[in-house]
Amino acid sequence: MKLGIFDSGVGGLTVARSLQRSGCFSELLYYGDTARVPYGSKDANTVTRYALEAVEFFNGANVDALVVACNTVSVVALEQMQRYSNKPVYGVLEPGVLALQQMPGITQDARVLVIATRSTIASGEYQQRINALGFHRVEAMATPLFVPIVEEELYDGPILTETFKHYFGGLMRPDVVLLGCTHFPLIDTAISAYFGGAKTIHSGEAMLHWMEQRLDLTARFDNTPIQIMASENVEAVKRVAARWQLQV
Repeated sequence: MKLGIFDSGVGGLTVARSLQRSGCFSELLYYGDTARVPYGSKDANTVTRYALEAVEFFNGANVDALVVACNTVSVVALEQMQRYSNKPVYGVLEPGVLALQQMPGITQDARVLVIATRSTIASGEYQQRINALGFHRVEAMATPLFVPIVEEELYDGPILTETFKHYFGGLMRPDVVLLGCTHFPLIDTAISAYFGGAKTIHSGEAMLHWMEQRLDLTARFDNTPIQIMASENVEAVKRVAARWQLQV
């Protein structure tokens, strides 16, 4: 299976890495809309317009399915993308919730913190779906500063530390942090450490497990090449891909 991956910027590379390492796909085509990142602070109509432009791009590409690695797009525009796409389109919202439900050692009494962009948190989608599973200690927080921090490749250091204090200073320690933005796994280790080793869920592994449970991914490939494209500064995206240890 040849797979397309769409994200607002570099964050979706965290999904691409999990999919590439799985050996389940023959080729990957990544497209990041880096000229217009971040999406999380934009209104729904704008995000939908950008998402449908991405559909046009992938409709003309030689891929069998499309993964929307952006949580904001998955919440706001997934149905529209599925309507106009000429191939299946999968979002990251449902896989993330499923991963929480299936996480070993986590009960419905666990403290769950969902962090994401403003648009994703404001939609209430994660909160509603997690509550529907019986989790009753759920807190959701918009953390939009993490997106430009990751785009600037500031994965540690004083800026990130002070941003943690800004957002998390008054919180009780969660048991699980659901990373509701695909940029956030690039600071996953730092987030877990800040909360004293809290477990984290990120969209890459969640999406892979979700696809393995629903699609025929029995074929195995020793090498999965990835082609990286971007609306601006593709070399910066490739640099992040190298740091994230993708085989470009």
